[in-house]
Amino acid sequence: MGHGGRDSLLGYGLIKRSDHCFDDFISPMTNPVFFEDPRTLTEVRGIYLHHSVPEEAFGGDINLWAAQLRGALTDRLSLIATKDGYLTSNNPLIDDGWAAVTLGLKYNLVRNVSAGRLISAGAWYELPVGSSRSLQANGDGDFHLFLTGGQRIGENWHWLSGSGLRLPADDSLGSSMWYWSNHLDVRMTKRTYLLTEVNWYHWFESGENGIPGIEGGDLFNLGSTGVTGNDIVTQAVGVKYKPSGNLELGTAFEFPLTERRDVLENRLTVDLILRF
Repeated sequence: MGHGGRDSLLGYGLIKRSDHCFDDFISPMTNPVFFEDPRTLTEVRGIYLHHSVPEEAFGGDINLWAAQLRGALTDRLSLIATKDGYLTSNNPLIDDGWAAVTLGLKYNLVRNVSAGRLISAGAWYELPVGSSRSLQANGDGDFHLFLTGGQRIGENWHWLSGSGLRLPADDSLGSSMWYWSNHLDVRMTKRTYLLTEVNWYHWFESGENGIPGIEGGDLFNLGSTGVTGNDIVTQAVGVKYKPSGNLELGTAFEFPLTERRDVLENRLTVDLILRF
């Protein structure tokens, strides 16, 4: 298959192969539920998160094992499922259980191979499923509207940026949030990349329950009171190993830059991507 090919993955099936004309790019690591790669991809992304909770939110650790799915339907349209998995926790407010599930679409608006530029837009819906004891399945679910893009800089640098809105179907049970995530990487060798990422979360409407003044970041929508106007900024540093256009293995460590932390003391993210 040549670059740009979109032959079916399974004969004449619905799912097409990934766009391999941007194989020098790597996918973002942090804010994994919301920060979407702008490329049209068919892949399975396994994720492990070790998430430490501050004492203000009763401390402890949360572990998440998840598998994201993406499938190219056409040259520009893809199906995305970015949240699922199983959580274990020793935080007194969060019990072991299943995460909620999302399903949506992403459309590639700009694709300039020679300039190394991509812009995509999309939306997904978080189904009200999962374990309520794990603070999932909140209300009637959430909607996510987003714009994401990427740019090659010189021969070895890449910048990705994504922004979007998290909007609960029932705004009394969920808080509304805007985020802006940025990723910068440099290819150190043919297969190894160093990366840093910055995520800004801003809550513009509170819910009517949850822990007053504390929200759940990307994994949870607590629907807390008193969070309107709150901001949290985090940074991550990490490394990725990419032996081919079909395989990525990465790790990143994330920590707050703001005094406000809510539920994030720090987080270790490990991912393995199998791309087709």
